[in-house]
This record gives sequence, C-alpha cells and structure tokens, in this order.
Amino acid sequence: MQPVFDGHNDLLLHLWQANQAAGEGFFAGRPAGQIDLDRARQGGFAGGLFACFVPNPPGTHPDPQAIHRAFDPIDPDMAAQAVRAQLGIARAMAAARPQDFALCQDVAAVTAAQARGAVAAVLHVEGAEGIGPDLAELHHWHALGLRSLGPTWSRPNIFGHGVPFAFPSSPDLGPGLTDAGRRLVRACDALGIALDVSHLNEAGFWDLMAASTRPVMASHAASHAMVPASRNLTDRQLAALAERGGIVGLNFSVNTLRADGLRNPALEVEVLARHLEHLLGVMGEGGVGFGSDFDGTVTPWFLRSVADLPQLLGALARLGFGRALIARIAWQNWLAYLGRVLPAPALQTRVESGA
Repeated sequence: MQPVFDGHNDLLLHLWQANQAAGEGFFAGRPAGQIDLDRARQGGFAGGLFACFVPNPPGTHPDPQAIHRAFDPIDPDMAAQAVRAQLGIARAMAAARPQDFALCQDVAAVTAAQARGAVAAVLHVEGAEGIGPDLAELHHWHALGLRSLGPTWSRPNIFGHGVPFAFPSSPDLGPGLTDAGRRLVRACDALGIALDVSHLNEAGFWDLMAASTRPVMASHAASHAMVPASRNLTDRQLAALAERGGIVGLNFSVNTLRADGLRNPALEVEVLARHLEHLLGVMGEGGVGFGSDFDGTVTPWFLRSVADLPQLLGALARLGFGRALIARIAWQNWLAYLGRVLPAPALQTRVESGA
C-alpha cells in the first residue's frame, strides 16, 4: 500500500478536548473523528504534522457556515497551557505505545517509524499565541519535540495577523509581521523549526519570506487562482515557496476547493485533482503534497477519514496521475522537504546544548 504523509491534522486538539491525556481514543477508536490507529493502517496513513491548536473560547465563534469569519485574539496564558497539554498528550502516546505511535524530529525517524508500522508524528503548533515576546516558551516547546510552527492562525497575535476567512477575497488583509514576529522567525530558523505560512495574511507571508533564510511550507492550503478564498495562496506566493525549496500540502477543506466557497461536502474528486494539477504547474512535481486538515474541517464526501486515502489515490490514478507522481505527492515530497529543514540528530544536539 502506498504510504501517505499528511501536512496537517487536528487529532491532538480533539484528544485534549476529550480529556484523554494518554490519547486513548487514537488507540481504541474514534467513531466521531477522522483519525485513529485502525483507520490509519487501513488507509496507509503513515504519518504527518500533528498540530497543537488552541480554539477561541466557546461562545465567541462566528457562524461556522458563514463565508466571512473573523476571530478575536485569545489569552496567551491559556494558549500556552493548552499547547503544553497537547504536546504532553503526544509524548504520552509515544511513551505508552512506541510500536504504534512515534514522535519524530528528523526524516530518519519518520522512515524508521514507517518501516516498523508506527504512525510517525512531527509536532506542529498552529498559532504562536502561547509564546511571549522573550520566546522562552518556543525554546521549551522545542525541547519537548516541537519541529514545526505557524506563527498565526486566522486571528491576530503579538507576532502578526492571521488571514480572516473571507470569500471571495484577496489574502491581502491587514498588516504583516511585527518586530516580535520577525524575531520569532529568526529564532525558528536557528532552532531548525520549520515555518508554516498557511494562516498568515499576504503581508505576513512576504515578511516571513524576507526574514527566513530556509525552505518554507504551507502545510494545508489551496490555489487562490482556482478558488478566491482568502486562505488560499496566489500563484506568486506559491512560486516564491517553490523557489525557496518549500512545499504546499493541498488542503482537503471543501470551502477552499469549491468554486462557491461553501462548507458543503458535495465535491467530486475531479475538483480536487484540478487543484493538484494547478499546484503542480506552479510548484513543480517536487513541491506538492497533501495537507488534509483531517479532524479540523469539512472534507469531501469521499474522504470521510484517513481510511479513504487509498480511494483518493486510486481516483488520481484513473484521472491520469502516474504511479511515480502519486508516490511523490503522497509521501516522498514531504520527506524530501523535511530533510531540507529538520536538522539531523547530531546537529539537533549541538543546537540544544548551545554549541
């Protein structure tokens, strides 16, 4: 079976919200969710970037069906506690069932986990609200295994402005990174933490690209030329990522793929394939992967969970995607990107020791 490495999921958020400190649902089954161990094995879901995400407090969410949605800032202390808890869940899962779930800080660990049948998790934080201006929390999270960071979600924080959800809309909504945001980017570069532009507005995107010297990713995004949603990336943004050696994971969120911008799962696989074709045309065959957003969004009817990934790959083959290209999109491109941005173990040791 073709293994799949996925650029984004929100499993840890749901385990945290369910008070499952040891990630029990992942191992026992989550009928209401999209990712668990049994379905991961059914679908060839071999690993991915596992996000720690802090939602806005209950009662402050805009209508989830609304096309235009803006979110207020959240409390930094609450955010820091929530991220630490979600990182702790992932660490507890790996400690309890290393044969089934592995925390990976470099590509060698990902390939080793896949070879022994464990789901490979690279830890990601989506939105840096829990990090203060002194960046001490960033270093703490890095020591706990964090290897990927999106400076903002779709709301403002001290580092920058996330892009609000809007359709139709340009992604050029609001100011860019703050001085603290630029310091955060440089610190991530120094620590070997991959940077994710998925929820940045356009000004923040270009500020991050100017401040970082390393390959940058969009863990879960789609094409603005195809669907003019504010969360989607323009061809100019995509080309800049490609020029830097970055990658984009195609978001399965239907409101980024549907021509009407609605959160309606009635979307055919041919539409998803056309998005892939456009991304490949701009990024090249080495610059595109999957970024499902499983457990965090409304996905197409044919992608109810990770168990359905083989059906997606089969459909792409029937639509003319070659076997080698499918393997690159599903697995190889993400591993190649991570190999460019995640330090090898010896270098990690030197960074953590200050050498």
